[in-house]
Amino acid sequence: MAAAGQTTPNRSTGGEVPALVRMRRGERRGEARSCVGSRACAGRAPEVMAAVAVGTRALVGSGLPGLWGSGCRWLWVLPAGLAAAAPPPAGASSGSGALSPFDRRLKRKQKNWAALQAEPGKCDYLREEVGGRIADRVFDIPRTFPLALDVGSGRGYIAQHLTKDTVEKLIQVDIAENALKNAVKSEVPTISVVADEESLPFKEDTFDLVVSSLSLHWVNDLPKAFREIHQVLKPDGVFIGAMFGGDTLYELRCSLQLAELEREGGFSPHVSPFTAVSDLGHLLSRAGFNTLTVDTDEIQVNYPGLFEVMEDLQGMGESNCSWNRKPLLHRDTMLAAAAIYQEMYGNSDGSVPATFQIFYMIGWKFHESQAKPAKRGSATVSFGDLSKLGGYVSREKK
Repeated sequence: MAAAGQTTPNRSTGGEVPALVRMRRGERRGEARSCVGSRACAGRAPEVMAAVAVGTRALVGSGLPGLWGSGCRWLWVLPAGLAAAAPPPAGASSGSGALSPFDRRLKRKQKNWAALQAEPGKCDYLREEVGGRIADRVFDIPRTFPLALDVGSGRGYIAQHLTKDTVEKLIQVDIAENALKNAVKSEVPTISVVADEESLPFKEDTFDLVVSSLSLHWVNDLPKAFREIHQVLKPDGVFIGAMFGGDTLYELRCSLQLAELEREGGFSPHVSPFTAVSDLGHLLSRAGFNTLTVDTDEIQVNYPGLFEVMEDLQGMGESNCSWNRKPLLHRDTMLAAAAIYQEMYGNSDGSVPATFQIFYMIGWKFHESQAKPAKRGSATVSFGDLSKLGGYVSREKK
């Protein structure tokens, strides 16, 4: 049984896709949409486009309005570091000086590989579910957003649930070009931008809405990423995001650690580090957001065994890409981990659960029209007078 607030699908029958709660607006999977280039980008290889396409905030920001009327639906704005063949040394620093725990080139390869599989949507059940929940939070805001940005969009897991009445135009940004090429169909007009989530190539005050679903947990410098999102938002714009929490895949983590301790006398991290919910509010506040909302949820998926869990994680493009990851696991260790997983966490029907903790966050960019707290000491009524309200109401009725 799942705890309150959990969704318990089942993947324990013959290789079927886990049957998560279906989208409240139905599953709408469209055909893969390839790049329809304008005369400026027709026939050019991606490497050439990286050199001639847009590389600065001012250029991308000023060029966005004209793209909707042209035939081009693609921009390639990857940093030179991600296009280079040789990786940086382990522990290399990012632009802001923070240590880099993740190999972003490897993550790009993993996501590109997952998007090129024969059935890329087979392992998208979790992303589609969370994308639908992000869209629900967008629908809760009673306004229309003329221009929105999806950071780490993947195959368009949020866009497929949005409508023209809510979002008029959408920019999808992802590090993996194959994911953007195989994006699912959406009724909202979109432009795909191949760019790094850590360095958004847009000028300030561009977007009315920024959304992000299950992408920011692979960012090396999360405070910088939040500042970038805050910078590209217009005043009174809103950021709605979701990312994995610290309790994600704790069953898999514990099983692998115990198996390695038993068989090899030590263990190395096989599940990447995640952000704690207590840190999210501070990071968003430091980035400049106000009127913050952070809440947590858990989604539990049942699998036949440990190997199916790892297979689906690979299909999601969620394999480990930490610099300090272990290059391989011995066969004996894997078999021991599968047995420990079943023994410690197995269900009565023989399946094993995998828990995904999701953090949802909402933050607004400051604007004069937003509600402000009253000055300290400006109250004219004491809380002690609240008990007298009942007497005042009864007198008025008489």
